[in-house]
Amino acid sequence: MGKRTYYIGSPNGVILCVDKRLNGETIGRIYHAYSKEAIHISGMEEMIVYLEGFFDRLGFPFPGTDEKTFRISGKKTEREERMIKVMREEDILENHGDAGTFIIRVQHRQHSSWQGLITWVDEDKTVAFRSALELIKLIDEALNDKDDESGNETFVKS
Repeated sequence: MGKRTYYIGSPNGVILCVDKRLNGETIGRIYHAYSKEAIHISGMEEMIVYLEGFFDRLGFPFPGTDEKTFRISGKKTEREERMIKVMREEDILENHGDAGTFIIRVQHRQHSSWQGLITWVDEDKTVAFRSALELIKLIDEALNDKDDESGNETFVKS
């Protein structure tokens, strides 16, 4: 059987490289096409906050809900400068984590959360998620179950 070819396939797709778990925290790096530098994270909350800001700067996927305010503001928020790709998809996919590698594709931001697909590269499995919380749980279960022989698969073969 030949080596599987992976793809990101969306402008906001990212690679999560998990290097280790320390005191219940997931330590790793995020890569995307708009930066040559790795974004270091020291927890899933940090990943979520970073990615939400990344999607806002990119303008994709468009959020289904806006921030609400009761203040009257005469100042319009200017859209940030257009983000330009500086990395090829093939180069991004060369990055891997010591504990696990995941391709995250957020397709929608509806109901104040995320919906999309996650591919666990190490096990060649892909699953859909319906919220940011479910995404976190899938990553956590994949890392916890890496050596589990129970046969209970959260991810399905792609």
